[in-house]
Amino acid sequence: MSTTTQPTTRLSELPAIGKPLDGGHFAGITTNSKGQHYAVVLLPEQGSDLTHAKAKAWAKKLGGELPTRPVAAMLFANLKKLLREEWHWTADTQGASHAWYCGFHYGGQGINRKSSEGSAVAVRLIPISP
Repeated sequence: MSTTTQPTTRLSELPAIGKPLDGGHFAGITTNSKGQHYAVVLLPEQGSDLTHAKAKAWAKKLGGELPTRPVAAMLFANLKKLLREEWHWTADTQGASHAWYCGFHYGGQGINRKSSEGSAVAVRLIPISP
């Protein structure tokens, strides 16, 4: 999980799930392996017909990144109505030639060849200050 240079926010300043935040919709909170908490913002654009490499570049161009598998599951749980019912790339890879996806029509996850063309959403992670 990487982050773009973003100002921090406080927990008390976060809106309700689904409400606007930083150019997108607030999806919830995630925590990295170092214990840093982040507000997850689903950006409004959705990409299609993208290989995994093109999906990562597309998300970066928007000022975001592909969601990790846990974040993709949170998007499905909290913002399903904003997602196209297709499979979408995640940031997680499986070996050199495969990457994980999340199916936003049923919430399942699996792997596909990185050369396959699929859909993508981008998220922005905003650090939450103590």
